[in-house]
Amino acid sequence: MTQRDELIARYAYGLDGFQLEALDALDAGQSVLVAAPTGSGKTVVAEYAVAQAVRTGRRAFYTAPIKALSNQKFHDLAHIYGADEVGLITGDNVINPDAPVVVMTTEVLRNMIYARSSALANLDVVVLDEVHYLQDAYRGPVWEEVIIHLPASVRLVCLSATVSNASELAEWMSTVRGPTAVIVEHRRPVTLHNLYFIGDRTANRLHLFATLVDGQPNPEAARVDGEAIRGGRRTAVTGRRRLYAPSRLDVIERLDDERMLPAIYFIFSRRACDEAAASVLDSGAQLTTTAERERIRDIARRRLDGIDARDLTVLGHARFLAALEIGVAAHHAGMVPPFKEVVEACFAEGLIKVVFATETLAVGVNMPARSVVIDKLTKFTGEHHASLTPGEYTQLTGRAGRRGIDEVGHAIVLWNPFVSFDQVSTLASSRSFHLVSAFRPTYNMAANLIRTFNREQTNALLSRSFAQYQADRDVVRLAARLERRRDALTEARQAAHSPFGDIDEYRHSVTRADRRQSVADAIEPDSFNKAVGALRPGDIVIIDRGRHAGRVAVLSSATRRTIGAKVRVITPHRVQVLLTEDDFSTVPRVVGRVTIPTPFAPNRQAFQREVARSLERAKISGGSTRTRSEPLTAHPVTDDPDLRERLRSAGLADRIQREVDEVSARVDQKNGSLAAAFSKVFDLLASWRVVDGWSLTPAGQRLARLFNECDLLIVEVLERGVLDGLDPPTLAALVSVFTYEHRSPDTPPAPWFPSTDARKRWRSIEAIAQELGRAEDRVGLNPTRQPDPTFGAVAYAWAAGEGFAEVVDADEVSGGDFVRNVKQLVDLLRQLAEIAPLESTRRCASKAADLLFRGVVSASSTVRSVDAEPE
Repeated sequence: MTQRDELIARYAYGLDGFQLEALDALDAGQSVLVAAPTGSGKTVVAEYAVAQAVRTGRRAFYTAPIKALSNQKFHDLAHIYGADEVGLITGDNVINPDAPVVVMTTEVLRNMIYARSSALANLDVVVLDEVHYLQDAYRGPVWEEVIIHLPASVRLVCLSATVSNASELAEWMSTVRGPTAVIVEHRRPVTLHNLYFIGDRTANRLHLFATLVDGQPNPEAARVDGEAIRGGRRTAVTGRRRLYAPSRLDVIERLDDERMLPAIYFIFSRRACDEAAASVLDSGAQLTTTAERERIRDIARRRLDGIDARDLTVLGHARFLAALEIGVAAHHAGMVPPFKEVVEACFAEGLIKVVFATETLAVGVNMPARSVVIDKLTKFTGEHHASLTPGEYTQLTGRAGRRGIDEVGHAIVLWNPFVSFDQVSTLASSRSFHLVSAFRPTYNMAANLIRTFNREQTNALLSRSFAQYQADRDVVRLAARLERRRDALTEARQAAHSPFGDIDEYRHSVTRADRRQSVADAIEPDSFNKAVGALRPGDIVIIDRGRHAGRVAVLSSATRRTIGAKVRVITPHRVQVLLTEDDFSTVPRVVGRVTIPTPFAPNRQAFQREVARSLERAKISGGSTRTRSEPLTAHPVTDDPDLRERLRSAGLADRIQREVDEVSARVDQKNGSLAAAFSKVFDLLASWRVVDGWSLTPAGQRLARLFNECDLLIVEVLERGVLDGLDPPTLAALVSVFTYEHRSPDTPPAPWFPSTDARKRWRSIEAIAQELGRAEDRVGLNPTRQPDPTFGAVAYAWAAGEGFAEVVDADEVSGGDFVRNVKQLVDLLRQLAEIAPLESTRRCASKAADLLFRGVVSASSTVRSVDAEPE
């Protein structure tokens, strides 16, 4: 039996035409790019290429964009070839790295290439899974670096979602690597039915319409939806029909009745996913049989046996398991990996009927379902709400329909008062997903290019990037994009305009005031915590910084060692604000009192009105709002009730302006743009003594071996000795400022440091970061992300040996966020253990990493044996 016959025999449903075409190209010795829908069987092509390498005694690398997918592929390939023949290399695990077949993250392979690792010597083929990641703003350049730098003798198997310009990508690969066959498959292996679910109070029924009829928008769905439109605005209350979005229980019951379970229910909020699973649990629903519940308990026990019982309690294990047993679960990045693995294992066996998931599930682990439900067609990006793109919609709905099990898959979109049916049908019928390179020279990339190639070779390599290829061939698209972004810029500036005054003048005064504030003005944490601890409800204090400056009434206060002191207040405008040390220039003191109404109900309007009136009438003693931020509080725009939204729009306008400038420059100077960007990076590295001529200084050698978003900043901090002479927990706390980024819209807790010396070192890091930012601004480079001290207290406590329950504190950080951030910190500390200038600092970094890698963190990093449980 030939290798191809063996492969075909492995799949009960046989191989499709596009798969056979790809196999022909591999047999001809070519590289291949396969662009096909999710679940269509792209992996078959990758497995065939791996088998070719193994059969000829050569090696195969399988790369994936995320660790979870790497772990899954490791298990899949180990079941095919045996555990001894397959290895795994990620930031968490190194298993059998010299095996003929090795699974790794794409970054690991990139680092191997720059290090000229001997592991590349007998390499025959590399699989680049999810190659469309090359348009990711931060990680995308890694894929292009791999494609450009791998030896020409190594064949590539690139697997991608269906993109509109797959041929362009393949043409580029052919240009830089040699013959590359492009195989594009648009047909899904399981037919997708797009559905539109409407709640109709007027007719007292739930409508489940086909979104498209004969490829066109369903006129009946459009009619019903259209009858809820009045005066150009959509409303769920007025109009000839009173429509509403069906509840989650309504959706589950209908899908169950229509035999459309199991389903993945996408909700773009972690909290909402948890609340949805809890609501189904509390409803008393039961979607599983007795046998299924027993199997669920068995899987959970096997997967979670490495986590301490006390930690399981903190993680809400009882409620998690109770929801699993009735057939529902949440799945998102806020969960610890073992919990997510339990959900994935149960869902793969058909035991879980509904998984409420964020969009992170759409990329990565293999979890197909009979149906996919999309709660809303908009999501919060961290800065604003944005509509799903056709590519994102296709990625989400790609999970609908299990090949070999379902004849059709279902994609259900719920009615929403802010999204018209026309928008829904347009999204369902669109297949536009244009891949755009995000390649750009980074500090680490520049250091590695200088270390590995001469100047001419470096310029040639930059000119071979997909970004340069697209710039030379796609000027019309760039011009159209420029026009769209200019329109968006006009809208953002209009939204930022304030009738109360010049918003930009106010923002500049804020910036100037912030720059004037010196380290000497900082409040000592102990005195601030003591003052806050003495505050009582009804006390009047003065805020002397920020937009809420003035008198406020205290509602509550709290002081904790891990998060610092916080005080919740209400302003005369009835706005409740949570204050930290950053809102005061001096310790808060009581200047008066108001009577707090009973009962204590701060969220009720009557309560807020009464406190606000009392606050306005109260006499204060010795209080003053005059502070170093006086130019801000005196500015007329502070009276604008929509100031916060104006500021957000102004910030968005700034970002769009930078994008417009960037695209405009690309249109005007499309040739040599990457070379010009590299020159800017090179000049900055030279001014910071990282390069000397066309060679690396010792600092440059460290930069070439450091892989982090703040790479140059970290190297400079090391050079100045800021991290030397510390104990391991304190080092962990300070290094966490480079790995953590507060992204929640909620105000972060005040930074906490274990000592005055640690706080001074943080100030030094902050000053170096600001110095680097000014240098980047002068040469026109995007600024390095600013360090964030928010996670420092948690990192210190965990490294110092505190328990999981004490460290996590459910109100402050989720278990999944804690594990993810600690693992990222461990990864960086292990890098510092290799590159720090002083041996003592290297030992300290290694010790800190070991102290952090324990308990739930260790359990979340373990790759289970392929024989740990039955398939």
